[in-house]
Amino acid sequence: MSTIPLLPPMSVATDGDVLLTVEDLHARFLTDQGEVAAVDGISFTIRRGKTLALLGESGCGKSVTGQAILRLIEPPGRVVRGRIVLRSRHAGVIDITGLDEDDARLYEVRGGLVSMIFQEPLSALSPVHTVGNQISEVIRLHRPGAAGEARRLSLDMLAKVGVVPPERRFGQYPHEMSGGLRQRVGIAMALVGDPELLVADEPTTALDVTTQVQILGLIRKLQRDMGCAVLLITHDLGVVAQTADDVAVMYLGRIVEHGSVRDILQHPGHPYTRGLLGSLPGLNVQGRLAAIPGAVPSLTAIPAGCAFHPRCAYAQAGRCDAGSAPPLAPLAPGHAVACVRAQELPATGALTEGPR
Repeated sequence: MSTIPLLPPMSVATDGDVLLTVEDLHARFLTDQGEVAAVDGISFTIRRGKTLALLGESGCGKSVTGQAILRLIEPPGRVVRGRIVLRSRHAGVIDITGLDEDDARLYEVRGGLVSMIFQEPLSALSPVHTVGNQISEVIRLHRPGAAGEARRLSLDMLAKVGVVPPERRFGQYPHEMSGGLRQRVGIAMALVGDPELLVADEPTTALDVTTQVQILGLIRKLQRDMGCAVLLITHDLGVVAQTADDVAVMYLGRIVEHGSVRDILQHPGHPYTRGLLGSLPGLNVQGRLAAIPGAVPSLTAIPAGCAFHPRCAYAQAGRCDAGSAPPLAPLAPGHAVACVRAQELPATGALTEGPR
């Protein structure tokens, strides 16, 4: 079990700066090889109005974590332990993991207090309803007092996200739009309910580079204008550098490093984080790019000790490949790393945040 010792315990985590607290979250999936831990005891907080990037390669548990916050994990997956607590300014303190499926507060959380942008906008939107009808439906469900103004509010939101002309686009179907426009519609649907937290699951992966930049800029602008917090799920450190305030690096279901974006970029403490940085053009200032060797192992064959040790250039036999996974431990104030050699690794070159 890995937790973040720098976070306050749940009993005192009532600071008005904290919107969401995830504590010791475990999610498992039943497979032909038995039950596997997709998320294995992670803890983090998200601050109001700030962006936490959940970073890692595919298969590390990032999307499952985002789905758990909205209680969207479907069988054969399930949350088996842990708490997810939302401290809403409007609805009070809600223990999301403790809600029954028929509880009205869970309905209030999904798409209302917490909304989600999905990776592939075409599959996230209904092909048989116009985009205007789909956005209006969110208003009717989560802002019933404004139902009579659903069309006007929908047009306003389409204009805000750059879908123009909104009057014409309102009556179109998703297949009549480009990928970039569909993603803007997805953002409009996610934000029209005025959420306090936006979960963005790889929101630019399916888009071309130019459109990626536009979408990231749009999310940042709308976040500032609306004051919502963002959980950004991504494998792209370039996106993190441009967008995040805080970063949690995941590997095989565990958080292996957690800190501010400045900590992660300038003083990466875990060999996995260093490997991600070293393989990215533009952030690697030390010259030659270096890919991380190997691939993320299957969840049915997680190595003993530190799960990253078979791919790690700093691994020591008998120290990194035995026993249980190392817990997160403070490397500096506000910066925690799950590596037994974190204090011994050589210093890295200075890296910088991207433009905001």
